[in-house]
Amino acid sequence: MPQLESFRLLLREPRLGDAAALAEGLADYDVAKFLATAPHPYNLDDAKAFLAKVVELRAKGEAYEFAIQRKDDQRVIGLCGLHLKTGRYEIGYWIAKPFWGQGFATEAVRKLLAFAFHDMKATEVWAGWYHDNLASGQVLRKLGFEAIGVEKRHSVARGEEILCNRTMLTREHFGRKKAA
Repeated sequence: MPQLESFRLLLREPRLGDAAALAEGLADYDVAKFLATAPHPYNLDDAKAFLAKVVELRAKGEAYEFAIQRKDDQRVIGLCGLHLKTGRYEIGYWIAKPFWGQGFATEAVRKLLAFAFHDMKATEVWAGWYHDNLASGQVLRKLGFEAIGVEKRHSVARGEEILCNRTMLTREHFGRKKAA
């Protein structure tokens, strides 16, 4: 599993020692409600089970999860991942609430996309964002994702179907966006 490095962040393989930071970040309903599979409340056992699943999916070549770690204080502030679903790559990400609005999501996802397009040879990457998560939509727009539709997607934390905006980015468009 490679490590990816940006100006302020290190994206690395999640470890069992990250479970407490992950549980703390996802225990906040304002974070969990924007994810499809995170339950609420979220606790240490949930984080450990997730980390075990990460190892299993990576071994099958179905998912590549990265802990998002700040370089300055080594603190894990979220996760991002690349998931193979029905022959297509989809990204997901979250940042702990104390770190919102500081550009960490954009920085981490940009590195994840470079990994997807250059290392994994993806030709396109998909992403979704719930209709009430405008910040996530803004991150994806900044990176060049284009809207392709809307669907209902289940949110475990909310316990209901939520409108989800579907977006896509091609390798060609990512290359042009980076050069601009």
